[in-house]
Amino acid sequence: MAKKLVIKVTAGADSPERCSQAFTVAAVAVASGVEVSLWLTGESSWFALPGRAAEFELPHAAPLPDLIDSILAAGRVTLCTQCAARREITEKDVIEGVRIAGAQVFVQEALADDTQALVY
Repeated sequence: MAKKLVIKVTAGADSPERCSQAFTVAAVAVASGVEVSLWLTGESSWFALPGRAAEFELPHAAPLPDLIDSILAAGRVTLCTQCAARREITEKDVIEGVRIAGAQVFVQEALADDTQALVY
């Protein structure tokens, strides 16, 4: 099994099941002791902002704020630089613990030894 998991989530409220799956897999991996790096891109970028995850609803799914909290507690959450810029999101706007980084960092993480990368 990979010791590290890099997950890129591109979906947000526009594709709630795919979005929820990404956050759920990340949270379960963190709870299982896997080193997790979750990347927010595309429409999921909005979840880097305080309060936005609370607006997300999907029946029979864990609440998104709880999943994000568990990922931040033991993993890493990164907002894509270009996605943030397109939405005029800056480092001062995001939830504490969320960093903003670009494709070079994503590629570096995804290609590291003992790493599995998933895209939702």
